[in-house]
Amino acid sequence: MAAKRPTFEEVSRIAEGFRMKLSPEQARTFHNFIQARMRTYDRLDELVEPSLEVKYPDRRNWRPAEKENPFGAWYWRAEIKGAPDGPLAGKTLAVKDNVFVAGVPMMIGSRLIEGFVPNSDATIVTRILNAGGTILGKTVCENLCFSGNSHTSQSGVVRNPYDLSRSPGGSSTGSAALVAAGLVDLAIGTDQAGSIRIPGSWSGLCSLKPTYGLVPYTGIGPMEATLDHVGPIARTAADAALLLEVIAGPDGLDPRQRAGIEAREYTAALTGDVKGLRIGIVKEGFATPHHPHPEKDVDDAVRDAAHSLEKLGAKVGEISLPMHLDGFHIWIGIAQEGMLAFMVDGHAVGRNWKGYYPTDLVELFGRNVRQHGEELSVSGKARMIFARFLDQTYNGRYYAKAQNLARALAAAYDDAFRQFDILVMPTTPIKAAKIPSVDAPLEKQLMATGEMIPNTCPLNATGHPALNVPCAMSEGLPVGMMFIGRMGEDATLLRAGDAFGRHIFTPPPPPSLA
Repeated sequence: MAAKRPTFEEVSRIAEGFRMKLSPEQARTFHNFIQARMRTYDRLDELVEPSLEVKYPDRRNWRPAEKENPFGAWYWRAEIKGAPDGPLAGKTLAVKDNVFVAGVPMMIGSRLIEGFVPNSDATIVTRILNAGGTILGKTVCENLCFSGNSHTSQSGVVRNPYDLSRSPGGSSTGSAALVAAGLVDLAIGTDQAGSIRIPGSWSGLCSLKPTYGLVPYTGIGPMEATLDHVGPIARTAADAALLLEVIAGPDGLDPRQRAGIEAREYTAALTGDVKGLRIGIVKEGFATPHHPHPEKDVDDAVRDAAHSLEKLGAKVGEISLPMHLDGFHIWIGIAQEGMLAFMVDGHAVGRNWKGYYPTDLVELFGRNVRQHGEELSVSGKARMIFARFLDQTYNGRYYAKAQNLARALAAAYDDAFRQFDILVMPTTPIKAAKIPSVDAPLEKQLMATGEMIPNTCPLNATGHPALNVPCAMSEGLPVGMMFIGRMGEDATLLRAGDAFGRHIFTPPPPPSLA
């Protein structure tokens, strides 16, 4: 079928949109030129593009029944068995519903995408299956991943196994709830502002945002290419290390992956020993001014937990890192316009990079997000309106400045790493938040989507690895401590998290499951 040709009127209208003053003769010449060039697009339609491999095609899948979905955490169930042996043999896994799993429906929490079925597997899905893992389904995530709470997915609310009135943390909501509830051994999350670590903090899990580019993002629905991370959610640091070992490393298809960031044997680093490690408590990560009501019990528990590492031979001190507070503003400067350019104007995946483009998703999302903006969540609407204003008013100036400042922010953290091996602060300033009701005021719904990100989002702007470690229980809810490491030193964080979990604190199971 021939590609659609523009009419003369469409050419003229587009020219007017660019403020071009064309005579009728000029417009006709341009129209003829474009008509001739459209033959290229006829030929592109005839060519067969390369796709990602699907190595394990036997994959039963179904919509979960209510009785098998007690926390609302499953979007779609499946049973996909990988290799008969390997490091993940005997392990069950769930993947966030922005990760491509061939033949399994995908929604990313939004009716804009509902009904889409990928025809390929994400690189990490192939690696999990090659390692012997069994994938049990796709987990609910927030509407286009635009929330740290769990009330925006159009497939329904996800509940925290520790308290059903509270969120497990977003946007990797279902992944966290399922691991916390013991319904899967491991899960995959993605993180642009804290969406792996926030669920870890609120659900009592070890969850790692790896070094930027360490794990390939190929075949995963993105937000903004400079902020995107994908990583493991697990009950223990040892399990997180095991999954990271399987999914890390270059695939040659993701421009986020850079020379010098290489995968390691992360499980080999888990010695249980932290003697000599220098731990720096970041003053600015506590009682954060970016949250209206930080919780003192969270701050106190994290300080106590950091100092408890002294019992294991670590050296613990305090450091002031003033630019950490600016990291929140720098992240917003990147995220607002970046997400608009990448997801909306870039039709879900952006342009100007080499690698794998999921063309089946591009056309669907690009068309629907322009025609059905009402289906965006409240946070999605607010972000898109704000971003379009910035783009039209300042022409990318603030995005560019924020990206430049991100390098200064990264240098500030790197300077702190001259004194310390690991930096510590609360992952979230509050424990698991209540899930807003459907009739909550719009302001409250908006506040609930981003109130938990002030400590997590700066590390998305810089790319440093960051691990949530459960460090205490308060009022029946988990408290999360965040370890931050040098670029590429994910193993050091996992080593410290493993020692802490082995010798100092292991969270109890959720009361509903005990």
